[in-house]
Amino acid sequence: MTEVMKQYMAVKERYPDAIVFFRMGDFYEMFYDDAVTAARELEIALTSRNKKDKDSAPMCGVPYHSVDGYIAKMIAKGYKIAICEQLEDPKTVKGLVKRDVVRLITPGTVTDTQTLNEKENNFLVSIVFEDGNYGISICDITTGELLVTEIPGSDTQGLINELARYKPSEVILTDAVFNNKALVGEIEYRFSSMINRAKEEPVWANSKGLILSRLGEKSLSLLGVSEDAHVVNALGVMFTYLDLTQKMVLPHIREINYYCVKEYLEMDVFTGKNLELIETLRHSNRTGSLLWVLDKTKTSMGGRMLRSFIEKPLVNCSSILKRLYAVDELIKNSSLREEIAEKLKEINDMERLLAKVTCKTVNCRELLALLSSFDPLPELELMLSKLKSPLFEDLNAEFDTLGDIYELLSNSLTDSEDVPTTIKDGEIIKDGYDAEIDELRKLKKDSGAILDEIELREKELTGIKNLRIAYNRVFGYFIEVSNSNKDMVPAHYIRKQTLTTGERFITEELKVLEDKILGASEKLKAREYELFCNIREQVAVEVARIQKTAAIIALTDVLCSFAEVSEKNNYTMPYVDMSDKIDIKDGRHPVVEKVLKDELFVPNDTLLNSESDRFLIITGPNMAGKSTYMRQVAVITLMAQIGCFVPASSCHIGIVDKIFTRVGASDDLSSGQSTFMVEMTEVSNILKNATSKSLLVLDEIGRGTSTYDGLAIAWSVCEYIADKKKIGARTLFATHYHELTELEEKLEGIKNYCIACKKRGDSITFLRRIIKGGADESYGIEVAALAGIPKKVVTRAKEILAGLTDGDFKSESKPKFTEEDSMQISLTDSVGEEIANILRDLDITTLTPIETLNKLYELQKMAK
Repeated sequence: MTEVMKQYMAVKERYPDAIVFFRMGDFYEMFYDDAVTAARELEIALTSRNKKDKDSAPMCGVPYHSVDGYIAKMIAKGYKIAICEQLEDPKTVKGLVKRDVVRLITPGTVTDTQTLNEKENNFLVSIVFEDGNYGISICDITTGELLVTEIPGSDTQGLINELARYKPSEVILTDAVFNNKALVGEIEYRFSSMINRAKEEPVWANSKGLILSRLGEKSLSLLGVSEDAHVVNALGVMFTYLDLTQKMVLPHIREINYYCVKEYLEMDVFTGKNLELIETLRHSNRTGSLLWVLDKTKTSMGGRMLRSFIEKPLVNCSSILKRLYAVDELIKNSSLREEIAEKLKEINDMERLLAKVTCKTVNCRELLALLSSFDPLPELELMLSKLKSPLFEDLNAEFDTLGDIYELLSNSLTDSEDVPTTIKDGEIIKDGYDAEIDELRKLKKDSGAILDEIELREKELTGIKNLRIAYNRVFGYFIEVSNSNKDMVPAHYIRKQTLTTGERFITEELKVLEDKILGASEKLKAREYELFCNIREQVAVEVARIQKTAAIIALTDVLCSFAEVSEKNNYTMPYVDMSDKIDIKDGRHPVVEKVLKDELFVPNDTLLNSESDRFLIITGPNMAGKSTYMRQVAVITLMAQIGCFVPASSCHIGIVDKIFTRVGASDDLSSGQSTFMVEMTEVSNILKNATSKSLLVLDEIGRGTSTYDGLAIAWSVCEYIADKKKIGARTLFATHYHELTELEEKLEGIKNYCIACKKRGDSITFLRRIIKGGADESYGIEVAALAGIPKKVVTRAKEILAGLTDGDFKSESKPKFTEEDSMQISLTDSVGEEIANILRDLDITTLTPIETLNKLYELQKMAK
């Protein structure tokens, strides 16, 4: 084995679970199993070292200048990448070049912004179990965001619910958590996260020391962190992992946001999906979600903050009202808002660019992108100063235009459009910023002219008319004087070579100039790199100021987005307080009304409180709009608590602490659970965790089992939730069990509502209106007919229903379908298609009235 392969094997031994990208000249090489895996996943050629050797090592490689794309592919496929760099310049080293891993790239530690969704955080999470509690630390190293919270150890579902806010791409677990196979399986299933086992169990004292040293404080209290073991150790595991992967301190991670779960409206993992807040339930698309409707942000930072608002609605009334007043002011000042929005478009992703600065991975183009983001800040500050609502007053007081950093970057960095992507290739420092660089550039570009100037000067000083300056590879630059003039040579000339025709000399000036000219290109690149690093460090020192301004810009962007959406969609400002009331007039579903194309959305009222109207039983047929109505109440409530206007003519929201939904179900095949089991598990979670301040949206509880079992369960659940001594939560309960409407007379606080329908003969029309009272029938067969069930099947269903209703139905009664019926069904389908084709091809503008009647008669015969 060669020395370089021994070096590789030593590195691989330290990183057995990673694909090692081993730098060799202009390529990153992979060997052995890593090469086989990389060649397969990246679809590149697999070759080998020492091909003639039967035990030759498989290998493959990728160019260093395009490595980011290859790394992104491997990370997306769930691999870790260890970047092993050359730590010395091969040109200056004899023998083996030193190499070592400079960074470990994993799904949760990716910093290449091109591989990430610009409006979505990339979270890394660490979880520990200490003192009977879970400690959770959440970090996005691309923005510097670091949070920590805690969950009771008995509340595993609560842990999953909290992770659902962040959807981590990678999770680090201590042994106590890792050994809980059910929990690990749930995390993998719900979030497709890479799971890592912590290298060693955290020790409280070590974790505390690590936290304080990384954030530069003397006590945990100054960081706003409790000294509980589970909290401290969760942060300790996080910082240990960041040290392992990044190989450096990350200055942009400078604050810890310790929060209590109850500071935000709580939603379980099912609620966010059922309400389609971030993505659609069926296809997991952003289009068709609440985020899709509300996101008119102009910056990546604003997009990420908006998503965070939706996933973490507020429960503090004062904070909600501050946002609402700010949105209201922006709506009333629409022209100013539009000017602000135009300025926001000029601002790049300052948070992620800053992270690259502190991680020392930023290039000149990215630093110029940061510079261009500073350019509109003075004008933006002036615009924001015109807004006087309390929240904008707070933002204006802290707004920093970062003028000194702008001056540093604008004076130092080139403004060329062709700036190199690598920082060691030169051409990145502006002319006039550094005297040495200016001199080196002059030497590089004008060395001939400089030599001509020296030659002319020496001729004048010495009086030697035929003196000339020349160059060869052996002696470099020299002054040549003929024998006839060598007596006129000044004393400071140093003889270099004697020729038959004359003498060659050098001077100190020429020797220095030679060194400068010959080394100008390399020295220029080195000096530019040195200055760039110095500029980068100066920017990194101001990380706190830049992050604060970035946060203000993001919040401004979100508020402008809320205002734009509210104005365009005719939303209204909700009245939010700590009461028990939810009173919505002409409420609309914000997403459904946007996707409806050929019909208007029918608005509906809602009244809920903790006394007379706390439990609404809603009956009516499928497809009539029950689920949409119930979801819209939950979505409107959530919109109010994130500080956005709502789709209604008026709205009064008493703050909700939790929203639970039980809407639809499907078999959970991964865990072997049936539809009914999934439903009962979700209901159990709701009954255990709901409070009198919660909002419950329950759709068809008990439908997954037999009729009488399902009715009994639904009835019992209604009684338990409606009972103020048990839960007493504000609840919308949709059901097909018409027997439940009797509860209105039996229990206080329950009210019956139904979907208005109009029936004409065998046809039914859904009016989409919620009215008081229970539905008189289910219209199931009529809905089946609307869905396209063949007519013979519908007719037979009516016969069976009549028999069941009269008590005359016998199980041995046989269906009356005939072979002819089945043929007619298929014939009818084909004839219908033929009629449709005739109508589609018909040009009615060329038909006379009599031709039209004849054609209509022909089509009617076909239809019959």
